[in-house]
Amino acid sequence: MLQHQIFFALVLLMCFCCFAGESFNFGQFNSLTMPNRRKFIQSSVLGTTALLLNRITKAGGQYNAVKNNPLAISTWDAGLEANREAWKVLSAGGRALDAVEKGVMHTEASKNCCVGLKANPDRDGFVTLDACIMDENFNCGSVAFLERIKHPISVARRVMEKTPHVMLVGEGAQQFAIAEGFPLEAQQLSPDAEKNYREWLKKSEYHPPEINVESQKGHGPFAPARLNGDWNHDTIGMLAMDAQGNLSGSCTTSGAGFKMRGRVGDSPIIGSGLYVDNEVGACTATGQGEDVIRVAGAHSVVEWMRQGLSPEAACKKVIEKIVRIKKEKAREIQVAFIAVNKNGQVGAFSIHGGFDYAIRTKTAEKLVKAKSIFKEKPKND
Repeated sequence: MLQHQIFFALVLLMCFCCFAGESFNFGQFNSLTMPNRRKFIQSSVLGTTALLLNRITKAGGQYNAVKNNPLAISTWDAGLEANREAWKVLSAGGRALDAVEKGVMHTEASKNCCVGLKANPDRDGFVTLDACIMDENFNCGSVAFLERIKHPISVARRVMEKTPHVMLVGEGAQQFAIAEGFPLEAQQLSPDAEKNYREWLKKSEYHPPEINVESQKGHGPFAPARLNGDWNHDTIGMLAMDAQGNLSGSCTTSGAGFKMRGRVGDSPIIGSGLYVDNEVGACTATGQGEDVIRVAGAHSVVEWMRQGLSPEAACKKVIEKIVRIKKEKAREIQVAFIAVNKNGQVGAFSIHGGFDYAIRTKTAEKLVKAKSIFKEKPKND
């Protein structure tokens, strides 16, 4: 009986050693008497168990919430002004959720190629908007294919707070917005968007739906990767930590200019364009949405942070995965992530150079150039 107990204890010890990455000293064990063998096994199991638990804790990304040190981080240079609006909330001790809504509302209302009603339309000449928001308690709301509503981020928050749903789309999302008191804006393009659209029609030889004659590529032409030398997939994504140490995030876009009617990218999809886990950190994405969706981008970054990686290293891991999937085609797309962990550490990474992100804290307001896989592609569209 005693021999069986020692045998099973020995097996258990070797399993612990295996998981902990340690080696078991058989030579030392064989040289011991029976009573001392029992003591050796007992002390080894306890010691190895402690080591294993310590490694699990480190790998699990345990964080100490940072309090009284709020911050906002946003994609692209437009994030500087968005952060200033968010900072009005954060510096007054306000909630991160309010900050990420107010911050990107500024971008939605501004003259912008890729966010809000003044942005470039889809290939049928209509501006359609996508947005999502997420708070520190896993509450989230989203809208997609929303037309004629100025602030989709605020509609997304109403979806989160006033319905049992996460996402509303299209006509239903618009009806909900109107019922919530959001005004229905005029169905017209901004002067810049109108000009861009007319120019695009000339190059693409695409005819709007009233004529409904498409190119010989089937359902093409599709949205170009670049417009006037810039990537055609820009988004405003924002993450914030408030004075209580809680995280929230937002993401809003008009999508790729001249996209196929009905196309929705990653921006309104929780887990792809945005994800917040208040125990670990938060992430938001910008770039070609289809390739963010296929790797559940924002959620994947957060999970790497949970394993103990820094925000920058976690973003890099997921960018590398996208590049492996896309192979040579990765040179023709741009994807970038920004992230913040519960310690208040921030980071970013992109496929191509040229991606900047904005940071606002008590002591700093700056634009930071993210690291990338490839150097910046020449703007020769």
